Amino acid sequence: MVKLNKIYTRTGDDGTTGLVDGSRLPKHSPRLQAVGEVDEANAALGLAAVVADGYIKSDLVRFQNALFDLGADLATPLGEVGGNDFEPSEMVLRIVASQVEHVENRIDGLNTGLPPLTSFVLPGGSELAARLHLARTVARRAERAMTALAETEPVNPAALAFINRLSDYLFVAARIANHSGRGDVHWVPGANR
Repeated sequence: MVKLNKIYTRTGDDGTTGLVDGSRLPKHSPRLQAVGEVDEANAALGLAAVVADGYIKSDLVRFQNALFDLGADLATPLGEVGGNDFEPSEMVLRIVASQVEHVENRIDGLNTGLPPLTSFVLPGGSELAARLHLARTVARRAERAMTALAETEPVNPAALAFINRLSDYLFVAARIANHSGRGDVHWVPGANR
């Protein structure tokens, strides 16, 4: 359980942030860049959730919680506290395969009733769809930050899979929000020539 009595600590005034293992990194480090992008993706899901209802709202809240797990995963590099692998423990929170499988199952369930795509879809349509598309692009940015980090430091493969599937889910959910694809805004190549 997290308990915060004070919001500011002054420990970051030197431009660093503490990780779960007690080490500190510059706030602009690739690891903290990835953590920040995941946090922004979480905020984008929250923006979509305020106009969602039913199972999409429920999914978004569940995925927001998972994004906090993902942030904790990224803030726990391999080492003494994090161990030498990406297995969760009592002291270490990691994204796990079942979280990825859940997103895949939700995508498959939502996609079943959608008509096949015959064109690329522009972000838009209903308000909820537009917010979901925005969240999708922010999740893709978080994924790019995570893959950039993975080029230089170990990153949990399940975490990379989760963020990839999340953006896929958001695309499919946006189509559902557009009246099961009937309200999708289709790309018209060369329309402004």
